[in-house]
Amino acid sequence: MNERSSVRELAERLRVELDRYSPGGKLPSSRALVERFRVSPVTVSRALAQLAAEGLVVTRPGAGAFRARPRASAPAVGDTSWQEVALSADAAGEVVPRTVDASGVMVSLPAPPPGVLELSGGYPHPCLQPEQAMAAALARAGRRPGAWGRPPLEGLPELREWFARGIGGSVTAAEVLIAAGGQSALATALRALAPPGAPVLVESPTYPGMLDLARAAGLRPVPVPVDPDGVRPDLLADAFRATGARVFVCQPLFQNPTGAVLAPDRRAEVLRIARASGAFVIEDDYVRRLAHADAPPLPRPLAADDPDGVVVHVGSLTKATSPSFRVSALVARGPVLERLRAIQVVDSFFVPRPLQEAALELVGSPAWPRHLRSLSAELAVRRETMTGALALELPELALPHIPFGGFHLWLRLPEGVPEAALTAAALRAGISVTPGRAYFSAEPPAAHIRLSFAAVAGTGEITEGVRRLRAAWDEVR
Repeated sequence: MNERSSVRELAERLRVELDRYSPGGKLPSSRALVERFRVSPVTVSRALAQLAAEGLVVTRPGAGAFRARPRASAPAVGDTSWQEVALSADAAGEVVPRTVDASGVMVSLPAPPPGVLELSGGYPHPCLQPEQAMAAALARAGRRPGAWGRPPLEGLPELREWFARGIGGSVTAAEVLIAAGGQSALATALRALAPPGAPVLVESPTYPGMLDLARAAGLRPVPVPVDPDGVRPDLLADAFRATGARVFVCQPLFQNPTGAVLAPDRRAEVLRIARASGAFVIEDDYVRRLAHADAPPLPRPLAADDPDGVVVHVGSLTKATSPSFRVSALVARGPVLERLRAIQVVDSFFVPRPLQEAALELVGSPAWPRHLRSLSAELAVRRETMTGALALELPELALPHIPFGGFHLWLRLPEGVPEAALTAAALRAGISVTPGRAYFSAEPPAAHIRLSFAAVAGTGEITEGVRRLRAAWDEVR
């Protein structure tokens, strides 16, 4: 059992037992709870903190934990109905909508209910995260001189230099801005490059969180189909001509959700088409550090082969570390760099310096390459486990492309199988999967689901998850 589930279980057991104590009564000591429930002191501390946050217990340093006294009276229930008018008045004329649809990102962010295997997750399981290395890096970072002061607005020079070296080509640290995660960097890039109401070209299918960002900025996503070799240049050129768009957002490496890698002969063609259209390419290089052990040599980022400033590059450490390690790079050259910088400063000032210092400590430690090698090997094993289990249990599902990087598979359902019914049946069977509809900005050509092989604890859960998916499949067929 992992730490989070242990905390949740202990908090529930203590919650049930609170009626044994009168209001103000003292609970057993932390040491007694450790011995009784056979958990760690950290688990006890976090469980009590959770109950304190719920207002059920009160903790007093040096004295212990006590059952909270009931409130003297229930708070008055307010009337918030007036907000319907305030939030919707004159909405019809808005270029940028005040209402934001987050359904695309919400399909993979929340944790599933207890007992449900998470094959829908958007991040690696804690067992795949370098928790000890991150904790050590954070501790060392906190002791660095000036670690709690203001950083340069563009980011720490050493961290910018590290990101620039990773991209290669002629990219320099002066062309790198440190941002608070890939999602934030994408939001800044979209705001900088396209005015509200403008079209923006996107791969089809593509990352739902980017579609949500574009729509929240008042932009109109226009799909450009992807095949196993990435976006199709002929259709990209057609889309630029038809729409007059000035931005194309793509993931050339291990595209989400298909896993496709942009073919060598298409890389230069995509840049040429964008340059001829007077347009920018936003390159979302989100999982470069999640290549599998058996992957061939990776192509360089598009930004490394772009001297003309066509590419605005986004690269992040988050997927290879932790959902909470939100450090990324936003890279551009030319006048657009100042616009990106201005938007980022206005929105968030800067990324907290302790986090930037911790990132430097982490990527400069011997633990970092060891972690990447271990992660690479484990992802390859998990991919093979899932593809093998699907071939055995669900040969009816089409798997057009097996990726050599990333953490998921993209499956096409046979005609007549509704993905909504299958995902609901899967949840009843004890497994969460991601429906494919959210990945399309227009009508999808077929029903799909996405399965993650990184969000669970190990290969046993992958095999069991596919077995449960078979049961769900039998229910809807």
